[in-house]
Amino acid sequence: MAYDWPEYRIELACEENRKFKPRITVATIVEDDNSFLFVREATAAGMCINQPAGHLEAGETLQQAAIRETLEETAWQVELRALVGIYLYQAANGITYQRVCFSARPLAKLEQALDPDISEAVWLSQQQLLAVREQCRSPLVLRCLEDYLQGSSYCLAAIKGLL
Repeated sequence: MAYDWPEYRIELACEENRKFKPRITVATIVEDDNSFLFVREATAAGMCINQPAGHLEAGETLQQAAIRETLEETAWQVELRALVGIYLYQAANGITYQRVCFSARPLAKLEQALDPDISEAVWLSQQQLLAVREQCRSPLVLRCLEDYLQGSSYCLAAIKGLL
């Protein structure tokens, strides 16, 4: 039986929204002398290239998550400089990701183990990345870098948190 009552349509819309749960991730573009910091990481599809990136954890700000993920995956301490952009991406498995991408400058390389899924941290030029673009974990890897290189830069103060 189909109903066309406004209350029914609102209830259906609310039910669909309860099912939709995008995953919030952060990524960091770290530049040093025209090279960019990437990771080679193991995924279900094999080895991939990605920016240092990962999921937001409970109790942390987006900025804290970006700094933490960069350190855990690359052993580099960084200083965030700007927000590059906020991206929505639906992966082949149907999961929607909201990626918040930052730019940063490297401060210091620490001697510590990398996350277990990371085989290595590597510095690549844009041309080197383009040569292995088929290894990128998602289209967001190139898109974020392209936006950064085109000058996409927003003040970090635009990101507010009430944690």
